[in-house]
Amino acid sequence: MKTSNVLALISLLLYIDASTEWPTHTVCKEDNLEIYYKSCDPQQDFALSIDRCSDIISSTFNIRAAMVLRHSIKELYVKLDLIMNGKTVLTYSETLCEPGHSKLIFCGKKKGEHLYYEGPVTLGLKEIPQGDYTVSARLTNEDHVTVACADFTVKNYLDY
Repeated sequence: MKTSNVLALISLLLYIDASTEWPTHTVCKEDNLEIYYKSCDPQQDFALSIDRCSDIISSTFNIRAAMVLRHSIKELYVKLDLIMNGKTVLTYSETLCEPGHSKLIFCGKKKGEHLYYEGPVTLGLKEIPQGDYTVSARLTNEDHVTVACADFTVKNYLDY
């Protein structure tokens, strides 16, 4: 391969790496409720879907989620921030996995393993707050390394 071809290929790869941004995915979209997400992990995207937006406010609804783990999960922590008009108005955190006490079936999975979950989830929501806002979700492991993160955009015009 000619030197100029090699330099062009390296430049292209560096440009792609520097300019790559994950796409915005649609979780659900109905008349009065829309939910989108975008991975905030610069090195990994993931898949998440539900059948209908209206299912979220029921006590339990089904999801499908998949990703390849870049880090093992012995311990797993979630932190959620509700952001309105660029300001964090509510923060919630919880331990999801810890030795001897795990709330999720994928606790203990190792780096490189494929994580796939299809089944019920219970959020305990009676309603979804009205308006346009962002929910930032970050999962970290025992080494404080990001396992997955996403910013969810919620547009709710439902009148409960």
